[in-house]
Amino acid sequence: MNAAYAVNLDLTGRPVLVVGGGRVASRKIAGLLRAGAVVTVVAPDAIPEISDDPDVRWYARPYQRGEVASYRLAITATDDADVNAQVAADAETAGVFVNSADDPENCSFTLPAVARHGDVQVAISTNGRSPALARWLRKRHERELSAGYDQLLDLLAEVRAEVRAIRGTSEIPGWDDALDADLLGLVRSGRIHEARLVLLDSLGVTDAERTEVAS
Repeated sequence: MNAAYAVNLDLTGRPVLVVGGGRVASRKIAGLLRAGAVVTVVAPDAIPEISDDPDVRWYARPYQRGEVASYRLAITATDDADVNAQVAADAETAGVFVNSADDPENCSFTLPAVARHGDVQVAISTNGRSPALARWLRKRHERELSAGYDQLLDLLAEVRAEVRAIRGTSEIPGWDDALDADLLGLVRSGRIHEARLVLLDSLGVTDAERTEVAS
């Protein structure tokens, strides 16, 4: 199996089809809605979390051959192998990426386990081989991300914007060195200004350049 190509998709306002109306489908839908997708569900029956959700369009019927072509992305969450295979075949013909829950043969993409804290996301994939391991690793990372990473991200984003304004690019050496110098520890202890100075020193930003930014 080739290594998967990891991406973050911008699904804001984009139509996504979910085939299936059970608990697994509901979990997939929750993630799609967080990403801003416009979700349509096709399933003869749906649990209340789906049928009563005003942000979801539910068609109470079986999947119709070829209808996946109207969407940018599709997810199947059924226990019917024939339905999963039909959606996958239609999606391949239409150039639509599809994920089939617990059915890797009918997937053109897999979904990683994601640990989140604010805008920091760590996606964990086993290339579809063991969702259980991916979930276990996600929980470990979630505990780690709970302290200080959001403030560290704010600092890094702010300094990145300043460096780009000064030099026209933020693609310069020194970021890794700064992070290795325990920026996170400084941020966690509330020493944000000190962390900022360490970061600027690692990036080689001169006093004159810092004055330029401040003015």
